[in-house]
Amino acid sequence: MKNFIQFHRPFISEEEINEVVDTLRSGWLSMGPKTIQFEQEFKEYIGTPNSVSVNSWTAGGHLILEALGLKEGDEVIVPTMTFPATAEIVCYFKAKPVIVDVDPVTLNITPEAILKAITPKTKAIIPVHYAGQPCDMDEILEIAKAKNLHVIEDAAHALPSTYKGKKIGTVSPITCFSFYATKTLAAGEGGMICTSDELLAERTKIMRLHGINRDAWKRYTEEGSWYYEVVAPGFKYNLTDIQASLALIQLRKVELMWKARADLAEVYTEQLKDNDLIELPTIKSDRTTSWHLYPIRLKLDGLKINRSEFILELKKIGIGVSVHFMPVHKHKYYQETFDLNSNDYPVSEDAFQKLISLPIYPNLGKSSVETVVDGINTLTKKYRR
Repeated sequence: MKNFIQFHRPFISEEEINEVVDTLRSGWLSMGPKTIQFEQEFKEYIGTPNSVSVNSWTAGGHLILEALGLKEGDEVIVPTMTFPATAEIVCYFKAKPVIVDVDPVTLNITPEAILKAITPKTKAIIPVHYAGQPCDMDEILEIAKAKNLHVIEDAAHALPSTYKGKKIGTVSPITCFSFYATKTLAAGEGGMICTSDELLAERTKIMRLHGINRDAWKRYTEEGSWYYEVVAPGFKYNLTDIQASLALIQLRKVELMWKARADLAEVYTEQLKDNDLIELPTIKSDRTTSWHLYPIRLKLDGLKINRSEFILELKKIGIGVSVHFMPVHKHKYYQETFDLNSNDYPVSEDAFQKLISLPIYPNLGKSSVETVVDGINTLTKKYRR
């Protein structure tokens, strides 16, 4: 379809292209000076003492849990409304992801659900900032302190979100970001660990590149040495200079891209607020969202069609949308391995049947947003009971 509105398109300009070409011409393709430069600029932008680049959020989360000493039989509390990687990294250690339900308004993990899920085996909590809106971090950190638990913020959606005036990445000791192709900073693949813990930063730096005990990337430079030692069986989780080239330019446009998404979100909210068959996202007053997603919920009791049929109808008129997420407890592996019962997840079960993520990216344009709104309003009117 000629004028099809895609669900997502990365905001890539000639700046990113030129930076990548510069890297290709430099002869340094893997982890090198641009990766280190990106780490430094990201650290300065967030305001964190340490930033460690990796090739994905999943790699970062895995390295963090390794550094924290997670072991077989330990438990980590994870919300069901997330991409499965949040639970997957726990399984790498033969530990147990304890999957909990979420808040009915924000779809974030709740302090109450965390308290209920804590056992003597609990070692950590991974709060996920759903769609970019931060969780109730003060209450979560208070619980963690009282119970001697680690908190690892899953900020895959949350650049640049704020919580009570603080940038996500500075609220708690450990935060992990994603730079996947659809994220608010898109490097194709990539991630960043932000931490105030120097020992954790050093361990993850070593383990991201085969467990080598020095800056291995420098061994091919003038000041480098061929000699290195492996001090632990590490992983191949490093970012590359090609990815860092994209990320450097994207980082410098993070605020501009956020403003563009926020403006589009305002149009969606204003033009859909009177549609009584749509539930719009609610943002708490003491935090800001990155607007990584703009998720609406259909009020199915008032419609003659279900969510899947609604999405198909949108596609027929040239509008691409998506669903975030199929809850973790509904995936076959987690359901069967951990004997999960859908009845224990009433909020996410209900939300999953209704959720639709609308297109929201900087180069979408307000006219396209208005086309999406017109499509939604037309279809809800057409299929109203």
